[in-house]
Amino acid sequence: MTGEPEPGARAGGSGTGDGGRVGVGWLATATTRGAVPVLAVLTGLVLGAVIIIVTDQDVIEAWGKIGSQPLALPAAAWASVRDAYRALFAGALGSPYALSESLVTATPYIFAGLAVGLGFRAGLFNIGAEGQLFIGALASVWVGYAITGLPVCVHLPLAVLAGALAGAVWAAIPGYLKARTGAHEVVNTIMLNYVAFRLSDWLINGPMKRPGWVPITPEVQPTAYLPRLFGDPLRLHAGFLLALAMAVAVYWLLFRSVLGFELRSVGANPRAARVAGINVGRTMVVAMAMSGALAGLAGTSQVLGVDHWLGQGFSAGYGFDSIALALLGKSHPAGVVAAALLFGVLRSGATRMQSAAGIPIDIITIIQALVIAFVAADALIRGLFRLRREEQVPAEMFTRGWGG
Repeated sequence: MTGEPEPGARAGGSGTGDGGRVGVGWLATATTRGAVPVLAVLTGLVLGAVIIIVTDQDVIEAWGKIGSQPLALPAAAWASVRDAYRALFAGALGSPYALSESLVTATPYIFAGLAVGLGFRAGLFNIGAEGQLFIGALASVWVGYAITGLPVCVHLPLAVLAGALAGAVWAAIPGYLKARTGAHEVVNTIMLNYVAFRLSDWLINGPMKRPGWVPITPEVQPTAYLPRLFGDPLRLHAGFLLALAMAVAVYWLLFRSVLGFELRSVGANPRAARVAGINVGRTMVVAMAMSGALAGLAGTSQVLGVDHWLGQGFSAGYGFDSIALALLGKSHPAGVVAAALLFGVLRSGATRMQSAAGIPIDIITIIQALVIAFVAADALIRGLFRLRREEQVPAEMFTRGWGG
């Protein structure tokens, strides 16, 4: 008589009524949320194409002939973008070797992105992933070349654990200072980056220097190599599988374990966590140590799986890029892996784009920056593509700010 839905319909027990609408709404929200980063990537590529066009020499020359040859300008613009992106994706995904190189490049990105993302979840801004990466690489390469006579089943795990332990100890220092004195981890991790860089320079030019004039370490023993998955010439190694395993482990830690709940509670509200009985200081130290261990594994994977020695400036900025990866992946392990694969594809294909199409490799850096900016400003993407807005819910706090 009143026209109200029956109680069963309100309960949502069937596919009709409010329950059905809730299910459809959840699916629509999830689809929209997944579409935002995809559209951000596409938008970044489109704006990257615009930058390629306005900086291409052939397009500039065609612009000067627009009066006599009006069709030359659009033809030159299309050719520049086509050749650039064709070379980019051919260099990243166009062959088994190219795909292997993209995954090799993505491997340290996964480790480092997980490191920073784990810190964010605990409310800690670990900017020291680059230094922790160097320290982990130094420890792994030393164990790899200095200890001899061990079988692979002992030597390789020992070298990997040495890198993780060294990174953990290095990151635990600012964690301990934060817990005991309140010293901000941003300042301490930045300072420890420079300590790690200068320490590695001294070691590579001194106690760990290979005989000769080149400042590099001795080569790691073959028993400490991370094995290649498919053999030469493909360089994809077991470190990639280890990185994926670490992503699964971090997911389980954060969302399926008591320690993970404590980490996220401290990150969301340390005062409430303390009232609830969580040891906030200990949790901070543990979070930084685990973050540093993951960053150390990024360096370990590079020296044991690819280079087999360590030289000055061996890192391509993985530790610094990891901050962008964690933000791009929303500090979720699955998102970090996806962002790392994207960066691996862009970084690997950029070399081919530069050599085959004559496009500066800096264009890739611009595209990466655009993608990150659009993902961060998701409201812009939603407005641009008229996507449905999500319901406003309190966002989980990843960091407590500069004075937290």
